[in-house]
Amino acid sequence: MDKNEILAILNDWNIWRGDQEAGIERGGYLDKLEGFMRSDYVITITGPRRAGKSYLMRQMMRKLREEGIKRENLLFVNFEDPRFTSLDTRVMTQVFEVYREFLFPSERPILFLDEVQEVEGWEKWVRMMHELKKAKIIVSGSNAHLLSRELGTLLTGRHLDLTVFPLSFQEFLSFHQIEINAPLDVAGRETEIKGWLRRYIESGSFPQIALSEQKREILLNYFDDLLTKDLLRRFRIRKPHIMKALIKYYLSNVSNLMTFMAAERFLHTSADTIQKFSGYFEDVYLIYFLNRFSFKVKEQEKSPRKIYAIDTGLCNALGLRFSENIGRLAENIVFLALKRKQAFQPDTELFYWKDLHHREVDFVIKSGLSVSRLIQVCWNIEDEKTKKRELGSLVTAMEELHISHAAIITEEREGEILLNQKRVTLIPLWKWLLEDESC
Repeated sequence: MDKNEILAILNDWNIWRGDQEAGIERGGYLDKLEGFMRSDYVITITGPRRAGKSYLMRQMMRKLREEGIKRENLLFVNFEDPRFTSLDTRVMTQVFEVYREFLFPSERPILFLDEVQEVEGWEKWVRMMHELKKAKIIVSGSNAHLLSRELGTLLTGRHLDLTVFPLSFQEFLSFHQIEINAPLDVAGRETEIKGWLRRYIESGSFPQIALSEQKREILLNYFDDLLTKDLLRRFRIRKPHIMKALIKYYLSNVSNLMTFMAAERFLHTSADTIQKFSGYFEDVYLIYFLNRFSFKVKEQEKSPRKIYAIDTGLCNALGLRFSENIGRLAENIVFLALKRKQAFQPDTELFYWKDLHHREVDFVIKSGLSVSRLIQVCWNIEDEKTKKRELGSLVTAMEELHISHAAIITEEREGEILLNQKRVTLIPLWKWLLEDESC
């Protein structure tokens, strides 16, 4: 590429002539990234498309500027800019040389490389730059497996990873200028907060969606981008209609148990294809599969998995009718809250529990070698039969796993129940989200 073309691209994305739009600050992620910046490791920022990775990088650049780093020592490159007509390591070198020629960085520059997986062989270039100490490097990408595999091979023990999720409920409220930092902030506002929770479940939690009126249209565009750029093109899919049908099948069955054989019968395609596609969906943070809890790995692998989606808004736009499935969507919200927490506490693991009598508990949280929490989600627990079933499953799991306290997350019901010397706390979803996300 011509150096003037490259410079024109870089000028549009960088802060050399003025600040770039950095969006609403997300303090938890920014604090974590700031801590990583003090190391000399390569930093990878992963997460689903449109979750806010690029804005997080810009927020970090703004913070560095506030701390005294000169503008010319910061470089942001968006590798999804269509003006990059070809992408390989030679282009990366050319970009860096043009930057140095025109900006004259006075210190070791800090490079923010956005959607770096678009560049063939990027990981070798990053390793070279890192080992020669030519730059401090932060990369982002929308494919967990790609980044972890390629950097993990070349930079074992020399990179730090941060996963960015769509908005938590507390962040969602903050985006709407509702700050909940203490119990007094809730007093007298329960009805308002429950209204926002309903919107959060229905429309989902992507940052742009939270602030937009055209929610469904944008969600469908997100889905098309993810399908085209992250799945069909990246994995060279030859059966796009099967892949699209499988995504809709999963989005219509969130919080349900599934097997690849069941999906095979529904879609009339091979279980091997379904398993392969399912792995791709996990790689791009679209679908998650939760394993059954067992101390035996083989038993975990043989059991059905539970399906969860990265965003309940996508489920409503493509698969589910909101009013008829709010209980399953609420369970998906709880799963995402637990996944966000896991991203900051990587020693934790998530499972579901089920016994031979088909009694089931939605979430088992394992910290290190022991089980620390059990969580059941029951949107409407007023029916006595339902209440008895949910409590029975939970108490059985508590006895088996030696847990004395567990929680049932509900729509409205709040309180505490003692059964067989086991304590079960009932807590509304909105309250659990605010309490769990703040601790």
